[in-house]
Amino acid sequence: MKTPVNRLLVPILLAVAIVVVTANAWFAFRSIHVLLDNEQWVQHTWQVIYQVERIMGSAKDAETGNRGFLITGDETYLEPYSLALTELPRELDQFGTLTADNPAQGEHLAEMRAVLTQRLGLLYEGIEQRRTRSADTVRIMTISGTGKTEMDHLRQIADAGEAEERRLLALRTAETASASRRAYLSVGIASLLDLLLILAMFRYFTRERSLRLATERAAESLAGAHAETEAKAAEVSLLNETLELRVQSRTAELETTNRELEAFSYSVSHDLRSPLRTIDGFSQALEEDYAGSFDATGLDYLRRVRTGVQRMGELIDALLQLSRITRAEITREEINMSALAQTVIDDLKTAAGNRLIQFLVEPNLHAVADRKLIQVALENLLGNAVKFSGKVQEPVVEFGLDKAQDAFFIRDNGAGFDMYYADKLFNAFHRLHGDKDFKGSGIGLATVARVIRRHHGRIWADSTVEHGATFWFTLG
Repeated sequence: MKTPVNRLLVPILLAVAIVVVTANAWFAFRSIHVLLDNEQWVQHTWQVIYQVERIMGSAKDAETGNRGFLITGDETYLEPYSLALTELPRELDQFGTLTADNPAQGEHLAEMRAVLTQRLGLLYEGIEQRRTRSADTVRIMTISGTGKTEMDHLRQIADAGEAEERRLLALRTAETASASRRAYLSVGIASLLDLLLILAMFRYFTRERSLRLATERAAESLAGAHAETEAKAAEVSLLNETLELRVQSRTAELETTNRELEAFSYSVSHDLRSPLRTIDGFSQALEEDYAGSFDATGLDYLRRVRTGVQRMGELIDALLQLSRITRAEITREEINMSALAQTVIDDLKTAAGNRLIQFLVEPNLHAVADRKLIQVALENLLGNAVKFSGKVQEPVVEFGLDKAQDAFFIRDNGAGFDMYYADKLFNAFHRLHGDKDFKGSGIGLATVARVIRRHHGRIWADSTVEHGATFWFTLG
């Protein structure tokens, strides 16, 4: 199955491809545009130079036609002059249009107009004088050299304008060459990037194709495995049907066995009471009526018999309680755990008499559970805490809620126990302290564990010898 990154890879690659191709196209078109623009400026410079040459050509034509007419008096020589009079204004205007962006050329144009206006005026005056005066007078005006001076001045102006354009031509030619290099470089880089992108895409799609082929082969294998699995599933389904019947039968047998064991346990515990009462009664009668017939050793034996009988009676009571808890119906309701613990503590204070015990109960703790069974559990846990702190000068018993563990707890500062034997703590008749040190039946914690399990909770403990113990429990 593809990861989210792989699923996003194709759209990302396409977006990158679009960006790269678009950027390459933009740079390429930009470079070509700059190149074309520079070439247009180069052509524009050549047009300006050509226009200067046309102005000078028209001026020379006017000068030549005028001289021919002055020498020969033939009107046909004035045709170049007449044409120059028509063309020169247009050519000067065209020069002004072409150089409108250059202030220096504007000054050259103004000076050129003034010189041409003056020169054409003198040419016109010479023509008129040739028509009205003698040829010798005109020849003198021609030889005087005034026209050459003005034409030289005009040539200087034209050379200055052409020099300015050639300077611009050199700059624009260099810019064109630079733009051409940039255009080639941009196109080359763009082509290289496009090629790399194509190679990357080709590699990716080749890999995807390999993965697709592998997936198809895996799908074929899975299809075969699926068919085989379905066949086995049919077999398993058939086995499950027979297994379910066997499980139901076995469950019924186990329930019957459990009920028989519970009934047996209850019956044994109940039936043992009668002979025990008989033994205890006759032992008491012997102790009271025939005490004088026994020596000290006999009386000690008799007291031991009665103690053993009473001890066995306590064990039978504990077994009956454990059996009743196992068979009792669970009725859950919201109960005030703090108030219930305080009720148990009040009974323990009464039983303790003058013994000073500090009880700490966290208020307003609630739970949903069976009130009677939880009371039994608290009686055993709090009773153990009081019992095992009996040899402490200042016993402290605490009940509360451990938020870190999310569980109720009962803590004491009493004798504690060795955690090495913690796995036996909640088993029936397993006691971690001797009967001489602390009296007990060994059923209490087993009863508590049974109550907690019936609430689908769990119970555990932690302790250090001579430093108290803490029991935690949850109620599912």
